[in-house]
Amino acid sequence: MTVLAGAKAKPPPRLKRRAEFLAVAAKGRKAQTTGLVLQALATGAPARFGFTATRKIGNAVIRNRARRRLREAARLHVAEHTLDGADFVLIARRDTARRPFALLRADLVHAIMKVAP
Repeated sequence: MTVLAGAKAKPPPRLKRRAEFLAVAAKGRKAQTTGLVLQALATGAPARFGFTATRKIGNAVIRNRARRRLREAARLHVAEHTLDGADFVLIARRDTARRPFALLRADLVHAIMKVAP
């Protein structure tokens, strides 16, 4: 699927409840990269994404910036590739907020290839 210039792709469906995040963490696979940590759990349903950042990485401004960047990287990846059958949790790392965006997207692609069902 390609996105036309100027057209904005819809954001992917989200994980919202704590129980969903905990299920992915407990039963899913994990891949670590410089820019993020990705957890994935095969579900058989359309792909959903969750985003989180701990206080360890910085204050509220830095955590929010890191989550926004992860959301955008996921949105762009889903617009270009079809992902089905898993729930994904992206966890921000200390470098997420300041890592060049192209490298952050490459980190996401690499992590998805490692853990995707």
